[in-house]
Amino acid sequence: MAQTSSVRVLDSFHVSPPPGSVPTTSVPLSSFDLLWFPLRHVERLFFYKFPHPTSHFIETTLPLLKQSLSLTLQRFYPYSANIMCPQPPGKPYIRYIDGHDFIDFAVAESAADFDHVVADYPRDVKLLHPCVPRLRSAHVNEDGVRVLPVIAFQVTVFPNTGICIGSTYCHAIGDGQSFMQLMRSWTSVYRSVGDLSCLDENSRPLFNRDVMKGPGGDMESDLYNIYRQWLSSCGENSTSTQDLAADKVRATFVLSRAGAERLKHLVTAADDKHQCHISTFVVTCALMWVCLIKSKEIVTNNSSHDDKDKFYHFIFSFDCRNLLGFSIPTTYFGNCIIPGCISIKKSEAIGENGIIFVAKALGQRIKAMGSDWTDNGAKSFEEMTKGQFIGVAGSPKLRVYDTDFGWGRACKVELTHIDYDGATSMTEGRDGQGGIEAALALNNHQMDEFVTIFEQSLKLLSV
Repeated sequence: MAQTSSVRVLDSFHVSPPPGSVPTTSVPLSSFDLLWFPLRHVERLFFYKFPHPTSHFIETTLPLLKQSLSLTLQRFYPYSANIMCPQPPGKPYIRYIDGHDFIDFAVAESAADFDHVVADYPRDVKLLHPCVPRLRSAHVNEDGVRVLPVIAFQVTVFPNTGICIGSTYCHAIGDGQSFMQLMRSWTSVYRSVGDLSCLDENSRPLFNRDVMKGPGGDMESDLYNIYRQWLSSCGENSTSTQDLAADKVRATFVLSRAGAERLKHLVTAADDKHQCHISTFVVTCALMWVCLIKSKEIVTNNSSHDDKDKFYHFIFSFDCRNLLGFSIPTTYFGNCIIPGCISIKKSEAIGENGIIFVAKALGQRIKAMGSDWTDNGAKSFEEMTKGQFIGVAGSPKLRVYDTDFGWGRACKVELTHIDYDGATSMTEGRDGQGGIEAALALNNHQMDEFVTIFEQSLKLLSV
């Protein structure tokens, strides 16, 4: 479990749309994009079985990977652009300059044990991070405009066993749906040996901000204030592994479809007024969050009842597509999510029916946001200011395991930026049977307690 990993960088490239295929272009950001500037970059790793030596990859696979990415960027050119952040009252925007802008694309080799790297059991949290690409640092132009690179890729080869395609990108460019549009298109062009015509014309990303209806009012002002405050503090966002605790480990927990259905049944039975949105996502969040609270209380030796009214704050992303008064096309490119937040007393979370209580609270907030997302979104902003919160990244709706370059479905997908802030990441189950996967990083002691509590919870729920 103490094994860490290092990689040897073999080469690096600049990848951009084919010359002349995309004119110099600017695209404004929406108010929904502003919220995500202060957040750490998103780091997502896709692992695949790849039983070939590194030389085979470099000679036969790498050229088509670069070519197909370049062709795909004709449609998704904002990823090869920069985000321009002028001083207030200026507003940020995406700018692509033909023949100038590009994506950093690195190739590396790892001597680590591939099966250990993609395992579910607790491993050293630093094990995955050598596969994470480094995004170029922001810089400030002479006119005071801060320039943010958008994305970087790194392909790491584990000779004769596997391959990892890693990405690091700025959340302000777009949400997980937008990123997965890029990935699905890239894999399609790769599988078609560089034939861009394989992409459906109806799947072109939509950059038109006119289809977006901003929140307006105080919430709109709050979003611009978040951007202004971030810009005034320079907006530097380090992703150094120096921030990772030496005794931290990372693990993945799987909730089967049957287990999720059992939990949903229990929550539904307790929701006699039908006030909750009940889903696999909701019950999995409740299960993970309650296990987190209980394990934290144990390792901090906090058995006192004096703080039973202490609040824990939980944050999640709420997808506003189709809830803005008119339909937002699924191909819309950008951020279309806002944070939702619930606050739960410690005594309620660790009580006998804590999982059901938390699931009901989360389901009620999601249902309320579906009815009036602006008012409830404002309430979430207010609750987020009350203290530290536990977050969740990713979504099973993204279908990340369907990302197939022709080597088969991904055998593991990880979000590594959660290792710094204590969040939980979620994806659909890799077996495609309707389950869900949740990963998190904790110190060794708390992880041991978490594993025990998680397994006990499943047994008590007869799942």
